[in-house]
Amino acid sequence: MLYPILAAGLLAATGAAAQDTPVLTVYTYDSFVSDWGPGPIIEETFEATCACDLEFVAAGDGAALLARIRLEGARSDADIVLGLDTNLTAAARETGLFAPHGIDAPALDLPIAWDDAEFLPFDWGYFAFVHDTGLENAPRDFRELAASDYSIVIQDPRSSTPGLGLLLWVKAAYGDDAAGIWQDLSDNIVTVTPGWSEAYGLFLEGEADMVLSYTTSPAYHLIAEEDETKTAAAFTEGHYMQVEVAGKLASTDQPELADAFLAFMLTDGFQSVIPTTNWMYPAAVPEEGLPDGFETLIEPDRALLYPADEAAAIRGEALDEWLSALSR
Repeated sequence: MLYPILAAGLLAATGAAAQDTPVLTVYTYDSFVSDWGPGPIIEETFEATCACDLEFVAAGDGAALLARIRLEGARSDADIVLGLDTNLTAAARETGLFAPHGIDAPALDLPIAWDDAEFLPFDWGYFAFVHDTGLENAPRDFRELAASDYSIVIQDPRSSTPGLGLLLWVKAAYGDDAAGIWQDLSDNIVTVTPGWSEAYGLFLEGEADMVLSYTTSPAYHLIAEEDETKTAAAFTEGHYMQVEVAGKLASTDQPELADAFLAFMLTDGFQSVIPTTNWMYPAAVPEEGLPDGFETLIEPDRALLYPADEAAAIRGEALDEWLSALSR
């Protein structure tokens, strides 16, 4: 007769222990938490040090993260948002939903100086059009791409950070001529996807000759698949940079745990995972350096990047040019 009572006691104790475990909720983009993304490894590594439950919540692509946070406001379950970039940080800051991180960041391995009170970088890369190495006469700039018969898949700038990055890439490279570039490119576009994963999947299925991705994407095929048939087109007008960031919400009920995660994000335990799971450059190169294969990637002669405030100011005009061209 004692066994049911004992069992009930054990269940109650287990339930109490589960309730006592703090939960840190991190909103991020879909590919980050995929089976092949960095999320599962980072979750296991951080939980081994924090006595907590780290929960990643996929919320679409990068730009969709900001839309969701705006919608939820201070009622959001998120403690941290991971996956915005510098093209969105000004808009994110304007919401008033993010708190200063208060972290003295270590030396970072970025092509730009970093000074942001609310957001910390975790990786970076250059946007590029990826294609098969057998593609003849790969375009060397946007004008050549538009004049070619090559088909491309791109992402929607309203929901995807690569899509927004492409808009700003064209704007940075061509200025007032950007609208004309989009008009010329419109017949090359097979489709526009909500996020990166869908677009890259279509490319791999043979639905397009090229896909908007990153100069680092071929490293995945080379290292993970031993496949040397993918490369990125080097554009003479330069390549637009992306710096991905994380920020703490002011409404978090786990401020100390959120701070601990942001500090962990810049350590080797996090950064060493980035190159071969997120397939980007780490914000702080780990002690062992970059994996073999990264030395084969193209290196842009010119890096393009609008400061955060300028990117926010230009975004509306660039989006209107894109929408106008694609609606014809």
